[in-house]
Amino acid sequence: MAQRFGGKFSPDAPPSAHSGPEPTPGQTPAPAPTAHPFDGAQPARAGTRSTLLFLAALVFLPAAFTGPPRALILGLGATALMLSAAWMTREGLRAHAAFDQRRVARRPAFPRKIFGSVLTGLSLGVAGLMSHDGALYPALFAVAGAALHLASFGPDPLRDKGAEGIDRFQTDRVARAVDEAEKHLSAMTDAVLRANDRQVEARVERFCAAARGLFRTVEKDPGDLTAARKYLSIYLIGARDATVKFADLYAQNHDPQARAAYLALLDDLETTFADRSKSLLADNRTDLDVEIEVLRDRLKLET
Repeated sequence: MAQRFGGKFSPDAPPSAHSGPEPTPGQTPAPAPTAHPFDGAQPARAGTRSTLLFLAALVFLPAAFTGPPRALILGLGATALMLSAAWMTREGLRAHAAFDQRRVARRPAFPRKIFGSVLTGLSLGVAGLMSHDGALYPALFAVAGAALHLASFGPDPLRDKGAEGIDRFQTDRVARAVDEAEKHLSAMTDAVLRANDRQVEARVERFCAAARGLFRTVEKDPGDLTAARKYLSIYLIGARDATVKFADLYAQNHDPQARAAYLALLDDLETTFADRSKSLLADNRTDLDVEIEVLRDRLKLET
């Protein structure tokens, strides 16, 4: 998501941002706390390279419309295959980025990037038939294109991550719950864009980072899902609905009271999610201490 840079002395900064205690002579001013709205979130890896694939599909169109009817059919087919490969690759990159972000994750059910490399090879093979009557060179183009695509973007994750020694049923429950929770966070970040207030957008991102911290805690110990279920569903659904209503209202009249109330809600939510994460970590430490004490007592009895 593109976001303009702004700070304390930006032209549209709120008046409160310019106020504050002046440093005494000879005293070094304390650095202002900086928010990191993207903490806990990984940037999407579907960037320039996948976009270039969409542009590469247009290369076949001039030859298709300036050649004989055979070239038209082959050119349009090659373009359609390359567009499909570009879309499949972009979705595969996004799925791979989500896989890397999580500590416990299932491999993608469908290898999109690998299939995208196959479509790229087929596209180049079909394009090769436009200028060569034989099948040798088009086949070589197809193999080379698929190999270069796979080398450039890499394969999809082919194995589950962090699932060794963990109940598969519990892991699946956590993965589904986190997927739904991520959808709620995405809906929040999309809805708040309508408010056209980058400070509120940054505040939403900071709350999303706190929520993802809870996600990672639950992923480390799937047994914590029951205790965190309402945070991943009810609370996030409420936050999403409140964000949608605030964005629609603030886009119309820029009500400062509505803005202050919404920011206060985000403060409460962030504190609640952070406290829940700390509580779960403390419970896990307590369980570990109990297990250690029980095991040590048994060892003493054996000796």
